[in-house]
This record gives sequence, structure tokens and C-alpha cells, in this order.
Amino acid sequence: MLSLRLATCLLCLALLLPGMPARAIEDRADIEKNEPLDTPQRIAWKLTPSAYSETAARSAADINLRGNREVDTFWLGHYQRGREFQQTRIGYERQWAMPLGRVIASVQGATRGFAGGSVTLEFNRASAQSVQGEGDGTGQAQPLFVLLGLGRTNLRPYYNLNFDPNDSTLIGVGGRWRSGSEATLYQIHDNRLGTGQRVTHAVWRQRLGQGVRFTLDLFQRDGRSDRDAERYHGTGISMTLDVANAQPWFVRLVHDPKANFTDSDMTRVALGLRF
Repeated sequence: MLSLRLATCLLCLALLLPGMPARAIEDRADIEKNEPLDTPQRIAWKLTPSAYSETAARSAADINLRGNREVDTFWLGHYQRGREFQQTRIGYERQWAMPLGRVIASVQGATRGFAGGSVTLEFNRASAQSVQGEGDGTGQAQPLFVLLGLGRTNLRPYYNLNFDPNDSTLIGVGGRWRSGSEATLYQIHDNRLGTGQRVTHAVWRQRLGQGVRFTLDLFQRDGRSDRDAERYHGTGISMTLDVANAQPWFVRLVHDPKANFTDSDMTRVALGLRF
């Protein structure tokens, strides 16, 4: 079992690690952006409480605290579904620049003995440092990038909050523009457990005005919860609105049919703060 002391040590370690200008990713694809650091900031924090409502399972809640220091990202979260299931998790992610893009590696641990990690390669036409200001008009445009990734776990009990297979490969392609627009098409599929799980995401991120950003994620899933289970297919949508005012906040609404490859349709709502 992971203790609060271990989580605290992880956060302290992240505060001490040196970094270089760049941005990090979460869940092995550019779905959840890190916030750029303001001049006086050492860490950009994000607090995200979420509610989950399902048609074939009990409602649940989650709270996640995430921080980033340029190339370092770290998080501490807790998920609870009544008295049926609860799990606390911690994680750390770091990225390194390379001549043709960057490498992103992450590790995560949780109660109930879970451990996992992933490595993602992003190949692009500019180095990671050149895109620090992407989306705000100050960075160099990257018309095209390619994503390749691999994830592995120890197969211990874990409630999957990214709703994509964890023991899997990732392949994707996308583009970024000076206007603040970004499009990504990628697929994550199980390559270990024989479930046939496959999730395809088409993501569009657009700056709507000063300090306002909208993200649309259309995704399609197909596969089984395990090798011998019934096969499910569903198409869902996720919408996120970010507003950077005196107190930056964001709201996310997700409709996810056949969530986690089951016969349960899920609605997820998150309202978070950045500070």
C-alpha cells in the first residue's frame, strides 16, 4: 500500500528537479495540457474534482491535484465509488528534448498494489524548446508531428480514469499552428491481454479569444473488458472550456457510451481550478 508519506516525498522530489523550457503531456497523448509558468511561478497547479454517473453502475467521484514545472509533471489523486471501490494514486512524468522532437516517460503507483508506466516519442520538425509558446502566437509553428507510445502495468486492480487500455501501444499524427489551433488523430490499442480493445481519438483544440480555449475530443472504442467478455462498441464526445481570468478555471463534459468496454454508458463532469 502506498502511504501519504510516499506521495509527499514524490512531490518534494519533483520540486527539486531541474528543468528546461518545454511542455509535458498526460495520459500518453496531448489531451490535457500543462499550463505555462508565469514569471514568479515555480509550479503551475491544477485541482480537478470530477463526478461520474453510469447507467449500469454506482455513481463515483474523483479528485486530482496536478502540478508541472516545465518538463516535470506530478499528481496525487483519489477515486471513490461508495463503499465498493476506492483507490489513491500518485504519478510522475518527465520529458527530454531530442534532435527530432522529445521523449515523455511516466510512472504511476496506486493502492491495491498497482504500478504502471509509459513512454511516448513525439517526432516533429522543431525541437521541444521551440514550442514553449505554442498556442499564444509566440512559438514556432509545427505543421506536423507523429506520436509513438508504449504502456505497461503489473496487472493489479486499477480503476482506469483515462478510459483507454493501459497495456497498449499508441500511434498518432497531428499538427499545430501559430493561431493556437491544434489537431491530433491517434489510436491506443491493447497489445498484451487479447481483449481487442481499441480507442481512436480525434482531438481539436482552438483558442477562441484572449485567455479562452476550447477542446473537442471525438472518440470511438471497440473491444472487450477481458478476453472472454462480450464485445462492445461506442462513440463518445468530450468538450472542455478553459478560461484564464483572475482565477483560471475550466469545465469538462464527457458522454462515454460503453465506458471501459462494458455495457454501461457514462457521463463525466469536471470543474477545475488552475493556480
